[in-house]
Amino acid sequence: MNETSAGSPQPIFGPDGPERAELRLTTVLAALADPVRLAYVQEVARRGPWVRCGEVLADRGFTISKSTLSHHLRVLREAGITSTRVDGARRYVALRANDLDARFPGLLRSVCVADERVDA
Repeated sequence: MNETSAGSPQPIFGPDGPERAELRLTTVLAALADPVRLAYVQEVARRGPWVRCGEVLADRGFTISKSTLSHHLRVLREAGITSTRVDGARRYVALRANDLDARFPGLLRSVCVADERVDA
């Protein structure tokens, strides 16, 4: 994997999932409706731009199997929310922030700063 002068992994191929014009709000919102996926996106946004896949939720109190994590990553990738890069045995994930902001201005920022505490 190539690196910038800042040392962050660079894409080695185009974005995963649908092209920007094919992103659908209902698909994106459905992917973000799961609490694990929502926490994953919030944490990648906080740490970004490229984060090792298996390290993202370690500090958030989620304990999930590798197969379950793989499923969540696939849903996020196929919805067009994330992009994944492979470097040997390691996988890195980044948000497709530019594509999401172009299609749905402010959505990603709103999701990433949302407070889950809701008064009934």
